[in-house]
Amino acid sequence: MLAIPKETHCPAASPSQRRLAIQLADMIPGAAAVRVSLVDPCHQWPHPHASAMDTAGQPVRLKRVVAKTAARWVLRTWPDADWRLPHTLDLGTGELALAVAGRGR
Repeated sequence: MLAIPKETHCPAASPSQRRLAIQLADMIPGAAAVRVSLVDPCHQWPHPHASAMDTAGQPVRLKRVVAKTAARWVLRTWPDADWRLPHTLDLGTGELALAVAGRGR
């Protein structure tokens, strides 16, 4: 799995958050994690954006509708997260963490 420093983790995933991770893993074959933020490279204003990575950290291609849907679901499932910063959802555990600096979109 992707290495994410322990101090950046949100509290343990609830059953509904783990279910979302399972649904996203089914929706995005080959993805190990989904990075979500309100910074879409195609828009100047805050806009839900998601990108997916495999276990090696390589990008997994997402259709625009899938990326937008995944981002919205994650944003709604963790409404208290600080969405000014990007977060990474581990699809294996359902844990949400602040995105590690230096990773691409």
